[in-house]
Amino acid sequence: MLTKKQHTLLMLIHDKLKEDGVAPSFEEMKVALELKSKSGIHRLINALEERGFLRRLPNRARALEIIKLPEDEDTSPASNNLFRPEFGNRAPEVDPNTIEIPLHGKIAAGTPIEALEQYENIGVPAGMLGTGSYYALDVDGDSMLEAGILDGDRVVIERCDSANSGSIVVALVDEEEATLKTLQKRGPDIALEPSNRDFETQTYPANRVRIQGRLVGLLRQY
Repeated sequence: MLTKKQHTLLMLIHDKLKEDGVAPSFEEMKVALELKSKSGIHRLINALEERGFLRRLPNRARALEIIKLPEDEDTSPASNNLFRPEFGNRAPEVDPNTIEIPLHGKIAAGTPIEALEQYENIGVPAGMLGTGSYYALDVDGDSMLEAGILDGDRVVIERCDSANSGSIVVALVDEEEATLKTLQKRGPDIALEPSNRDFETQTYPANRVRIQGRLVGLLRQY
């Protein structure tokens, strides 16, 4: 299953090849997907190539070949809309002790991944939430295991755009990739720290990092 951005890029390349016989430039792809850097395009193309949807032809500039399209491909204009998370307010209560919030799929607790699409609503204990806006994510990876966050856990996130140093946050890097890490402010920079000695801290200029929420709870099934 492709992510929304992978799908959008694949169809952009497909349509351009069909119309002009030549793939769009990386600059055109970057603008079309509203990314801030071409590195995001490189990652998307690598992912499409690894999954067998796309092939790069050697010794030719802008030479891309579509190998296949998703089986459930919908070529209507609406299918090319980029995903933008709409966290909104909490859904109505299911019962007095449970509140439904949106689940936005998996977030890597090791390597950053793209911002996620909403799959469904889930019920969480009302006592876990305050008066703010919340959403949930499934953890994929073990870089936060020393903080007690394990692969397969489901975390509850309060939507916010700022947090104190030491808070575990969902951070969006370069408006492209989301990750769950401990926030540390270091002068003009933001450090995103794992809680696993096998992983390295990533440090970015503050203007490259946007906080999308802070951890308030964890749900685990045994």
